[in-house]
Formats: sequence, structure tokens, C-alpha cells
Amino acid sequence: MTVIENSKLTVVGAGSVGSSTAYAALIRGSARHVALYDIATAKVEAEVLDLAHGTQFTGSSDIVGGSDISVVEGSHVVVITAGAKQNPGQTRIELAGVNAGILKTMLPQLLEAAPHAIYVIVTNPCDVLTVLAREDTGLPPERIFASGTVLDTSRLRWKLGERAGVSTSSVHAYIVGEHGDTEFPLWSKATIGTVPILEWETDGHPRMTPDELDAIAVDVRDAAYKVILGKGATNYAIGLSSARIVEAILRDEHAVMPVSTVLHDYHGIDGVALSVPSVVSASGAVPIRETPFSASELGLLRRSADAIREVAASLR
Repeated sequence: MTVIENSKLTVVGAGSVGSSTAYAALIRGSARHVALYDIATAKVEAEVLDLAHGTQFTGSSDIVGGSDISVVEGSHVVVITAGAKQNPGQTRIELAGVNAGILKTMLPQLLEAAPHAIYVIVTNPCDVLTVLAREDTGLPPERIFASGTVLDTSRLRWKLGERAGVSTSSVHAYIVGEHGDTEFPLWSKATIGTVPILEWETDGHPRMTPDELDAIAVDVRDAAYKVILGKGATNYAIGLSSARIVEAILRDEHAVMPVSTVLHDYHGIDGVALSVPSVVSASGAVPIRETPFSASELGLLRRSADAIREVAASLR
């Protein structure tokens, strides 16, 4: 493994998600240097100052930032969170159009400042934006990918762990496909420890039923809506999951994560970005082609692919 020394992470966007990502990266020591970039000068300078005031308590990482593109220079990883939020009544396609325009303007500047960086897109709809961003930049798919269903998978494992009476880390299950309405769990390979999910049973924790698992999957899919309804945005968990992806890159971990890359001949799917188990390292993200799917899961994966393809086509 080739750990990147004197590593630098730049987070683009000083809104709730970007600031939470920078905060999580500082606390976790995800990178030696953390930068926050946003065109809103007063906002980004205030966020950087607030974060800097706490660096006595966060270890060896430091924080800089501002509205000048030069803060991005020298970055090994660039996490993009900048973009518009979905407004009430606004369709997903309308949101995609707005954020695709923002990304199209921003990416050439970012690439000029950090031509060798790995780019992680968190802005939603992240799968569609990844397809368009890869086409616009010409970067290889391993170097520009989305955070995908890493957070959704964490939500799933948390709910399953609560239900089964075990720690989240003992649950081995993935959400795959679109980061959105057509995402789904890979139930056929889900286990608790080494026990298949439907066979887990302990005192006080009876076996789960397929109907119960379906209900859990719906709760996970719709979890963000519940958070947004109560507080206006999701930020802490996506910040933590983004920092975790950064660590896998900068520490060359070869960690398996369900990030979203533009797929090529993946179970017959081409040219769309979907989350599937992938190896994340200093080289970027590479899908695990040997990942097995049941026949019904393959159908769901193709449904996700069709949904992404349709939106991407409408924006070209």
C-alpha cells in the first residue's frame, strides 16, 4: 500500500454538507491538510475560521480555505458538495439540470488547479452528475466517481444491527444501484457475521421475514426525507461517510465500498454511474466485477441503470 504523505483534501462547497465533511475530516484526521473552497467569500471564510478555532482539539490536521481557486492547488482528493438543494415542488430532473450547469462551469477550473486529484462527487443527484462530469472532463472512471450509496449502506447496517441486537460493524450488507428512489439492498448476500440475514436468530431477536426486510429497505431509501423534514438538510452522516471515502483513497486502503462509478460492461450495463461494491484506493475506485446478483437483483440493477440513463440523456 502506498499511503499519500502530506496529503491534501479540498472540499468544494461551504454549505451544510461541505462544512460537515471538512469537520469530519479534521476530527478523524482524514488528511494532513484540509481546504474548504466556495465562491461565497464571507460564508467560506467564516466556516474556515470556526473550524480553525478548534484545531487544538483535532490532532495534526490543519484547515485553510477561501473563495480563490488557488486554495484547491496541490489537492490529492477533491470532494464536490457544491450545488442547489431540491426545493419543494422541484423535480429531480430540474434539480439535476441546475446542478449539472454548476458542475460544468466549475470542473475546468478545479481540474486546472488540481489536475492529478481524484474527484468525489457528493452533490445530488450524484449518479447523473458523475456520468456528465466524466464525459465533460474525459477523466478515467476510477478518478471521478460519486459517494453513491456509502451512506445508504451505513443506514441499512445500523437498522439491521438494531433489529438483530448486534453492532453495526458485524452486519455485512450493501445498498446498491442509484443513490435515490430505485436503490435496493443486495439481500442475497447479506449476512450478520457469517449467518445469512434470514437465518439470524438469538434470544429476544427472532428471525426476520422477507416482508420485514422490505420495510427496512423502504425506511433506508426514505431516511433522508425524514431528516430533511425535521431539520432542513442531511449533513452529519454524509460528512462522515465522505471523510471515510477520502481516507480509503489517501491511505491506499483497497477498502470495499459501494461508491458510484461509470460502469463498463458490468453485468451488461454500460455508460451509467451506479453504486456497486468497489475497491477504493490511491488509484481511485474500481468496481468488483465478480459481485454476484440474483436474477431479481439484476433486474433491479438494470431498472436503476435505465433511470439514470433517462435523466442523463435529458440533460445532454
